[in-house]
Amino acid sequence: MAADRRAMNQPKGRPPSLFPLFAAIDTLPGIGPKGQAALAQMGVERPRDLVLTLPASGVTRRRIDRITDARAPETVTLAITAGRHHPPTVRGRPWRVHCGDDHGGDLTLVFFHPRRDWIEKQLPTGQRRIVSGKIELFDGLAQMVHPDHILREEDPLPADFEPVYPLSAGLTQRMMAKAIEAALTRVPQVEEWIDPQVITSRGWPDLGQALRDAHAPNSPRDLSPDTPSRARLAYDEFLAHQMTLALVRRDKRRSRGRPTAGDGRLRRAVLDSLPWPPTGAQSRAVDEIAADMASDRRMSRLLQGDVGAGKTLVAMLSALVAVEAGGQAVLMAPTEILARQHARALQPLAQAAGIRLAALTGRDKGELRAQLLQDLAEGRIDILVGTHAVFQKDVHFNDLRLAIIDEQHRFGVAQRLELSAKGSAPPDMLVMTATPIPRSLALTQYGDLDLSVLDEKPPGRQPITTVMIGDHRLDEVTARLRHALDQGARAYWVCPLVEESEVSDLTAAEARFQSLRAQFGDQVRLIHGQMPPDQRDAAMADFADGRATILVATTVIEVGVDVPEATIMVIERAESFGLAQLHQLRGRVGRGQGASTCVLMYHAPLNDTGARRLTTLRDTEDGFRIAEVDLEMRGAGDVIGTAQSGLPRFHIGDLEHQAGLMAVARQDARALLERDPSLDSPRGRAVRLLMWLMSQDEAIRLIGIG
Repeated sequence: MAADRRAMNQPKGRPPSLFPLFAAIDTLPGIGPKGQAALAQMGVERPRDLVLTLPASGVTRRRIDRITDARAPETVTLAITAGRHHPPTVRGRPWRVHCGDDHGGDLTLVFFHPRRDWIEKQLPTGQRRIVSGKIELFDGLAQMVHPDHILREEDPLPADFEPVYPLSAGLTQRMMAKAIEAALTRVPQVEEWIDPQVITSRGWPDLGQALRDAHAPNSPRDLSPDTPSRARLAYDEFLAHQMTLALVRRDKRRSRGRPTAGDGRLRRAVLDSLPWPPTGAQSRAVDEIAADMASDRRMSRLLQGDVGAGKTLVAMLSALVAVEAGGQAVLMAPTEILARQHARALQPLAQAAGIRLAALTGRDKGELRAQLLQDLAEGRIDILVGTHAVFQKDVHFNDLRLAIIDEQHRFGVAQRLELSAKGSAPPDMLVMTATPIPRSLALTQYGDLDLSVLDEKPPGRQPITTVMIGDHRLDEVTARLRHALDQGARAYWVCPLVEESEVSDLTAAEARFQSLRAQFGDQVRLIHGQMPPDQRDAAMADFADGRATILVATTVIEVGVDVPEATIMVIERAESFGLAQLHQLRGRVGRGQGASTCVLMYHAPLNDTGARRLTTLRDTEDGFRIAEVDLEMRGAGDVIGTAQSGLPRFHIGDLEHQAGLMAVARQDARALLERDPSLDSPRGRAVRLLMWLMSQDEAIRLIGIG
């Protein structure tokens, strides 16, 4: 019967050797409906999930002969003789059992809400028992509250170092240990899927041994990600993930694109109009993109650059490749402000090239929108800049060759696919991110894309002086600001993120706007995400044109806002922002010829995290270094935003500490697919089993010819 249940609901193609691991969790002994519900709260639904749930910590249990040998508070294992029971006389008081050792020592065992029949059976007066738990001193007397183990002398002793698993309500450590022990018996003997050289050089055990070792640590050292068993299991996860990305990448590259080869005339016209030449990194990125577009495979490329590295110029030159070939390009931005700003910034370049560029956002209505859509469909618009409005069904291109997505992680995968369907053949895809991402995360999140990195700053970008100031010096900040404004400066004043809500942002911004308005009069403008778009654009235009010199804002200005004359950035309650966000905000200044300053205003006292964040920002402008520190401090999911990014949640793999393994796995996955495209070799078949084990079912569909 159990075997039948194991075979039920198994997807087509899953190897039968894995059926026991993918059966329902209640096929394990001792797991009833309550246990099943409790495990489900932890995301554990099958024995396979249990074997990949490793101990999070451990308890050292020192074996002692005498109660007086204990160094309270300490977890110990010792033999006692149960003495007299003292049931509670007042409701809510504990049940106490006085015990002694063979040397005259005394120990009180304390239990809250025990059943009489259970406790008297566990500790019958006069009987010897082995107890293990934490000894503490209470009024100078040794006591142990709720021992972890109460054993007969003939029972096996608890381990000197006992693993501790994550739990949810309704589970105990003992239930988890028993369930995992049963689940481990279902792990099949498998052929090795890791490259033999990697296994040998790193001294890793096989899968079964690695799982047994990882669930039976002998000391705290065995919980380290660097132990051979844990490193091997992390690599298994990384290899399955990178195989999936490699297969998706191969599938994308197989989808035939149309060769889009430009003659360079429009790009030359734009470059001739610039005050200085592009950086080497910009030229290299454009060459990589143009080569991809000229091939008959569909391009999927990530353009990654730090704040101010010049992604906009690369995007424009890439779009011109499509136009030179007789096609069109679209540039997608996450917000209206950014879309309209991109359109303004690119307009002079479009004029230099003699082509038509237009913007389409949700604000465009009526006849104006209808005419714009007609021009787009009939090919009279060469480059379209837009927001998610481009996804609407009435938007048709005449010949869309290139789709550029700015700040991709703000768009969902489904929207990316919708955009792909806009051309008669799927357009080439260029994804741009202004957030420097540590290499380990770039491999994980964007492993299916080819990578171009802008690691140089264009000439003319000024260094930014960053200072930390306590908010008790607010008057000093505003006095210095007044002096700078008198010299012709312009300043952003970003308001604090009090909570994760628009409302509190708005309150803080409104309050600061009113107080600065009282001091500086009509020079101050306010923008936030809840303003009507026309008011927001008007305030932004006043600031850009110099009619206003202070722009009070929420983080709506975090990405892409470009006013070269702005040289001062004040960030209020800076300790409440993330490092990457602070770096993005600082990048709004330093864009012109003037020396720029960023003031990180904090509320004392700073905790260690806040202090490290602000001093890191003060001490470096290197976005990639900042991203690495951010990753160390916050973890992978937070750095990118797991919900938006689709960053996988690994059971065992630890991206912060095992970035090197991810890089090896990527290299290995790509090399294996080159040698064995259908994964039919012995190792290829073993890798298929790994992908089934790691639930990469969708990717398995991509193996083979079609």
